[in-house]
Amino acid sequence: MDNLVKKALFVKSSAKIEECPADGINEYAFIGRSNVGKSSLINMLTGQNGMAKVSQTPGKTQLINHYFINGSWYLVDLPGYGFAKTSKASRAIFHAMITNYIQNRETLINLFVLVDSRLEPQKVDLEFISALGESQVPFTIIFTKADKISKSALQRNIATYQEELSKEWDELPKMIATSAESKLGREEVMHFIDELNRLVKEEKSENS
Repeated sequence: MDNLVKKALFVKSSAKIEECPADGINEYAFIGRSNVGKSSLINMLTGQNGMAKVSQTPGKTQLINHYFINGSWYLVDLPGYGFAKTSKASRAIFHAMITNYIQNRETLINLFVLVDSRLEPQKVDLEFISALGESQVPFTIIFTKADKISKSALQRNIATYQEELSKEWDELPKMIATSAESKLGREEVMHFIDELNRLVKEEKSENS
């Protein structure tokens, strides 16, 4: 499992989509409400504790951060949505930045939406997920901090999400439980990305 990420390099931070890398390499972005544990998850996935800066201050990530993984794809750390200790004007800028990236970034293969596994479905998360569906953005739901609750409570909360989403979705998105502490879900997330990379490569080969 420790060999899943052999090399992870920080490439750059961008304030807008036009500043993001223009090399056409596949991207997998991570987003979630402030303080959902995104930085800890990214550090766990890459196996480098200092890769993404962990902060107790909500809304710390304010730029689009690109990390080059295994010399083949980008892991993208996006600013959080929902509550953050920033001005209304700053939140509007973040919202525009996130929306523009998610809806218009051609190299974005999949968006990982992080939600706190300890909580029942939150309105802000459900609204964000619904908007992704309307925009036809491919995404996966990542349940964070799974080590903080019992297995039965985790399964119950995931089932609640499935029930909530099934009210308006015919096909539910993939869901993965994770823990930055125990590394739960690391192998599943990384193998899923590898599989998507393989499918994208095959599709490009067929169309060439």
